[in-house]
Amino acid sequence: MQDPTLPATGSTAGILQRPYLWVTVGTCALVFLAAFESLAVTTIMPLVSRELDGAGLYALAFAGPLATGVIGNVAAGNWSDRRGPAMPLYASVALFVAGLLIAGTAVSMPVLVAGRLVQGLGGGALTVALYVLVARIFPGALHPKIFAAFSAAWVIPSLVGPFAAGVVAQVFSWHWVFLGVVGLVIPALLMIAPVLKGMGRPATTGDTGTVRVPPWAVGRLGWAALAAVAVLGLNLSAEVRVEGFPAATAVLAMAAVGVALVAVRPLVPRGTLLARPGLPSVILARGLASASFFGAEVYLPYLLIELYAFPPTFAGLTLTGGALAWAGAAAVQGRLGARLPHPAAIRIGAFMVLGAVLLALATAALHWPAAIAIAGWVFAGGGMGLLYPRLSVMTLALSTKDNEGFNSSAMSISDSLGGALALATTGIVFAAFTTTASSFAGVFTFAAVIGAAATFVAPRVAPRAG
Repeated sequence: MQDPTLPATGSTAGILQRPYLWVTVGTCALVFLAAFESLAVTTIMPLVSRELDGAGLYALAFAGPLATGVIGNVAAGNWSDRRGPAMPLYASVALFVAGLLIAGTAVSMPVLVAGRLVQGLGGGALTVALYVLVARIFPGALHPKIFAAFSAAWVIPSLVGPFAAGVVAQVFSWHWVFLGVVGLVIPALLMIAPVLKGMGRPATTGDTGTVRVPPWAVGRLGWAALAAVAVLGLNLSAEVRVEGFPAATAVLAMAAVGVALVAVRPLVPRGTLLARPGLPSVILARGLASASFFGAEVYLPYLLIELYAFPPTFAGLTLTGGALAWAGAAAVQGRLGARLPHPAAIRIGAFMVLGAVLLALATAALHWPAAIAIAGWVFAGGGMGLLYPRLSVMTLALSTKDNEGFNSSAMSISDSLGGALALATTGIVFAAFTTTASSFAGVFTFAAVIGAAATFVAPRVAPRAG
């Protein structure tokens, strides 16, 4: 039975009408702040790395939060299935803020990375809690629109975030790029607080009429921690040197990837790593798209600063076109609804991301004008705007009340772990070449291979008939 304190799930109101208005604004505000912080950090990290002498930890500063986010994903998913999304949401925001404070006051690269790890733990939990909140609050007919709104929440930060981060870093200090977000998170959470009071888990009764609450998934939390450790080990393997064994880095890297893949199996639907049709391929497509897109994106400003002498302020604007296209494509797919079938949207999006990464590769390898990679990234953003909301909608559509937390967690785990493994591997690839140009070309080549895999999996998201 629907909790009487919550909006009626059969309501035909829009997401910006009562009773959904403040929930929509609050959740989108949290997405907005996470987006702003993500885009801002991508812009300033070359400066941070240079100031703190942290080039060896550059990739870990991005991959680390995604790795710890896997633990947050599992914990929040399990907690939400047991007691609803209210407490996981409060805890995730607290961790996110703590991570920002640690990173914003860091005076060394290891401390900054530690803050990013805490921030990732909170951010991973926040994503899952928000997805479960959407499933509990909004009727299925509104899911495409609210997920489109989440994507559209990247519009303003994409317009001002990279540029503002560059200005703040140059005029004041990069520390304030982290600290400035802290004071805005609490008001966003307060907008959602009234509805969270009624978000206890609806009773699920068995044949005996007793309430059935899922147990704490201690084993899954252990697997999540192992996956995170494997990703961190993959990042650090590039620093390992064994005399007389030049292949030590490659062996350790392959071992870490193997451990991560073994650890992730219990955390996602059965058959995910085999790309079985339906939900398993939905989850896998999410991870592959994330790996290809973010594995390339974090190196675009770096490319422009190192090879094309762009100032940080304008290098960050590289991300603006992609983020705007992401939001625009998300809005378009939300309006099209069933007129654009889910598998078609996901296939088109995957090919757009692959094409953009190939343009970035050609720019780095053939020394083409920077404008080609910048313009190409608009297609990458448009592709993500098409496929990301549809993958979210399909995940919830293929879920039940009892497993929506698990499946939302699996989607976020695939998202985070795919990006984390890609970023960790790109760090190794980048360090393996002797020239800067070839290092960037190697990174984009790897991202293109992952993007090609996403285009292969995309047609398999449709469940088998019968």
